[in-house]
Formats: sequence, structure tokens, C-alpha cells
Amino acid sequence: MSDHYTLEDLLSIMSRLRDKENGCPWDVEQNFESIAPYTIEEAYEVEEAIRAGDMASLKDELGDLLFQVVFHAQMAKEAGAFTFADVVQNVSEKMVRRHPHVFGDATIEDADAQTSAWEAQKAKERAEKASAEGRIPSVLDGLTVGLPALLRALKLQNRAARVGFDWPNTTQVLDKIQEEASELVEAHKNGEPHERLREEFGDLLFVMANLARHMKIEPEEALRGANAKFIRRFQRIETLLAADGRSPAQSNLQEMDALWDQAKAEEKAAE
Repeated sequence: MSDHYTLEDLLSIMSRLRDKENGCPWDVEQNFESIAPYTIEEAYEVEEAIRAGDMASLKDELGDLLFQVVFHAQMAKEAGAFTFADVVQNVSEKMVRRHPHVFGDATIEDADAQTSAWEAQKAKERAEKASAEGRIPSVLDGLTVGLPALLRALKLQNRAARVGFDWPNTTQVLDKIQEEASELVEAHKNGEPHERLREEFGDLLFVMANLARHMKIEPEEALRGANAKFIRRFQRIETLLAADGRSPAQSNLQEMDALWDQAKAEEKAAE
């Protein structure tokens, strides 16, 4: 094999891995559905490397993500659906089409104007697709079902807000949160079926996502911070118990609550 690989080499490697007679048994037995979770996982690992500012890891993770694209393209080629070259062609055409101020004669004043023009072009493309399918276009068309639910909630709300379906101020969202929380509490008190509790819980989460949008808070980032805080404080509990020769399993909730408060106080004192 070569010491200097190109994209064409990578496509060739993928083809050999999928060879039914001489390829890798694991790679050969995969399909779009079985590979999809790995594709999602690799995208998250790219994000993690970016957040860590680790360029070496980012280089590695981007390679893994590219390999996922190549893997899907190879399976599509085998099925006679499309090739990697078709993927490149399609995305290149899309980028040129959506950037007329770069590849054409249009003028865009700033990043905000570009965002508006981008969304307008995407809306036009969605409308054309709906028309070709013989249906009425929807503002909510094109939002992938497979997106993480919280992210999809934000995108649904943003789309609806563009046509005026939105609370005019944050106070009304906060009021709605109180309403949804009360409905969840009431359903729990009344012993409602699990399906009803899940529905009420989902309604509350959906409005919380809307609050994040109104407050210009990235909810995933906020929850990521809360997760990190929980890990930090719980591990402090473990450390304090270990100093006494014990583990959380050898403690009780009352003691761990007190240690949690201690960890919290230590953090505030260090600020």
C-alpha cells in the first residue's frame, strides 16, 4: 500500500473492504441501517474534539466521519442508487446555488443577510420538491426526523416563528412552562397512565426548548454544563467518602446530600 493516500485510494480501500469474496466479513454484512448509528457517533466525536480544542483528535475524527460518507456511498453504488462522485456533484451544485453572491452576480451585505438568503433559497427548494410530489408545501418541511429531539424542537419552533407563530415575549413562555408543569404534576397525582405522563413531560420539554430559544441559550450546551457540574460534584462526594474508607453504596442519601452541599459550597468559595 502507498505511504501517501488520496481520496481515490480511500474509495478503493472501501471497495476492497466490501468485496464479497476477499473483503472484511464485518464490512460486507453491513447496510445503511446498521452503519447509521456509527455515522451519528462519529459526528458527535468531531464536535467533542472541537470543544476540546484538540486539533490532532479533530484530524482523526474528521477522517472517521469522512469514512462514514465513503461507506454509505459504496453501499449506494452497489445498490445502483448513486456514487461518491454523485454526492460530490450534488453538494457542489447546492453550494454554488445557495451562494449566488460568491459564484454569481448577487450582492450580500453581511452574515445576517446571507442567513436570510440561505433560508429563502432552502424554502424555495422545499416548495419545489413539495410541488413535484403533488402536495402543499409546509413551513416545517425538510426537518429530519432523525435529529436529536431537542434540536428538532428548536428547529420546528424557529420555522414556525418565521411566519409569526411565536410568543411575542419571554414572560409568556415562562407562564406556559408553569402551566405545563402544573399539568404534569396533576397527571402524576391523579395516577394517569404512563402514556399520558410521557405526553405531558414531552410538552414541558418542548416549551423549555422554546424558552431557550427566546433567551438565546443553546439548550444542549446548557444541559452539557449541568451534566459536567453533576459529575464534578458527585465525584467530590466519592472523594470525601473514600477519605473515610467508604463508597456511595456504603453511605445513605442524607449523608450524600450533605456532602453534595459541601461540594457546592466549596465551588462557590473558589469562585
